[in-house]
Amino acid sequence: MIGELLFDAQTIAGRVRELGAEISRDYAGKVPVLLGILNAAAPFLADLSRAVSIPCEFDAIAVTKFSDVAGISFQKDTSASIEGRHILLVDDSVDTGLTLQYVVRTLSARNPASLAVCTLLDRPARRIADIQIQYRGFEIPDVYVVGYGLDYLGRYRELQALYAHGAWP
Repeated sequence: MIGELLFDAQTIAGRVRELGAEISRDYAGKVPVLLGILNAAAPFLADLSRAVSIPCEFDAIAVTKFSDVAGISFQKDTSASIEGRHILLVDDSVDTGLTLQYVVRTLSARNPASLAVCTLLDRPARRIADIQIQYRGFEIPDVYVVGYGLDYLGRYRELQALYAHGAWP
């Protein structure tokens, strides 16, 4: 069962437009690569790319977290080299930050001109890793969220709003 409405579609769209304006201002004169982390970030990446008013490219990666012990790996890597490019990593949410820390470390080793993070949702109460977030959609409490690309056991990604869900899987 879906829980409490956190952000309706209009609120999300408004914040994405604001983020797009900030990114457009900060990357003026550059052609950033918006690099989404699949699958949950796909709607956010698509909407954000349309909200950016400067030329940009976008690509996607997918990562798998096996466990805290077994580690993290890339399921899908970038389509092209990121060396010398301005990379804006687009994520659906930052929780502990461990997965994002791995991704940032891995991508940084590829010598991009710059690497920044944009997340739709930030849960600082769950943070373990020290992650710099340059663009933040919403800060939320320690609740499990579904909708707008985020799922619970494969369901609810299609919802246009974001809802608190009763249980962490």
